[in-house]
Amino acid sequence: MTDPKGNKLPANYMDLVYVPAPELSWSVGKDGIVEFRMEHKGFFPKIAQTFFHKPRFSQIRMDAYGSTLWQALDGKNTVFDVLGVMEAAFPDEREKMLNRVVAFLRTLQTNRLIVERHSPQP
Repeated sequence: MTDPKGNKLPANYMDLVYVPAPELSWSVGKDGIVEFRMEHKGFFPKIAQTFFHKPRFSQIRMDAYGSTLWQALDGKNTVFDVLGVMEAAFPDEREKMLNRVVAFLRTLQTNRLIVERHSPQP
């Protein structure tokens, strides 16, 4: 199995469990859309905040697709389970769902929004 960029995925990829990063502040609005509150930390953000009046926090809203996937990352669902949730929620996209889920999980992981758990919590 390969990801959308053609990189080989580990044999147990579908058994992995992802959860939101514990330090991340997020909420679900009345419309079911997930929103993050991201703090800009570090040397360069501090300079931008001081000299260019950039905000210390940013609000980031996901779309319906991202919000559905995010809420499926509950610490119990494997990637396989998340794929099933997504296929049920978006049946018209079933053919390309695996690639979309893998790409989205990789993006979330790259941006340190999720962390990996190797087995579901009881």
